[in-house]
Amino acid sequence: MAYLFETFEGWKAYCEKNGISLADSVLEYETQQKGTPKEKIYAGLEKAYSVMKEAVDTGFTQDMTSNSGMINNGAKKVYNYEKPVLSKEFQNLVARALSAKEVNSCMGRVVAAPTAGASGILPGVLYTLQELHDLTDQQIFDGMLVAAGIALIIERSSSLAGAVGGCQAETGSAAAMASGAIVYCLGGSYDQVFDAVGITIQCMLGLVCDPVAGLVEVPCVVRNASAAAIANSSAQIALAGLDSVIPADECVQAMAEVAESMETRYKETALGGLAATKTGQRIAKQVLIQDIEILPDEED
Repeated sequence: MAYLFETFEGWKAYCEKNGISLADSVLEYETQQKGTPKEKIYAGLEKAYSVMKEAVDTGFTQDMTSNSGMINNGAKKVYNYEKPVLSKEFQNLVARALSAKEVNSCMGRVVAAPTAGASGILPGVLYTLQELHDLTDQQIFDGMLVAAGIALIIERSSSLAGAVGGCQAETGSAAAMASGAIVYCLGGSYDQVFDAVGITIQCMLGLVCDPVAGLVEVPCVVRNASAAAIANSSAQIALAGLDSVIPADECVQAMAEVAESMETRYKETALGGLAATKTGQRIAKQVLIQDIEILPDEED
């Protein structure tokens, strides 16, 4: 019987008892619970990763101007800027996360990992990780399996939806998935993978979902970039042997508690936070007017 991804503690115990890796346990779950052959699962991962990389490249090579005008080819500007703040690799990471998310905001094809609102984080992280460490596609696919297992546990104990838990549930969960995948791909232990998850959630805890004009553009796009950076910093900390102090399972429980107490206006309603600012309200009115103007004439 495959493990059903109830807790990180249980996941670790199951893998240790059966002498299998985190990735193999997710693969086992998929084959036993859904009856999907191993070859088909990896084919799906290959397709998903291809779409992720394609989204990154599309954001750099095509016009990324959203209908609202709030998104205007920002990823290209970051990618091509001549003075890196830390390193060119860090600049690429941030730009790639921006790029894939801009594609989503401009109605392009992305992978919801775990949601469309957080669709730039895993692409930016995995693309850069593979490039930096010369990882094989197979290693990346296994990292994606681990990320999926992390998402299953977060979904069971809390939520992956901004409308339920705020942005902590979307970009926070995606960052935790990415951080765990990084540690796994770089040979980290069970504990290090889960410490990375816990540290990431601690950094993202309480983040509200306050999309300006109700569009998944501002602040969503830049949050994907910052979440990708947090995923990497958390992975670095965990790989060095620092534990999260508060276990990953308890961090997820804290996320659920915060989500429950979070006011509705901070849960993807565009009624609070940045959406409620003077500028946010002005943009919302402009977007509404634009939408009305493009409605077809009833007589046509």
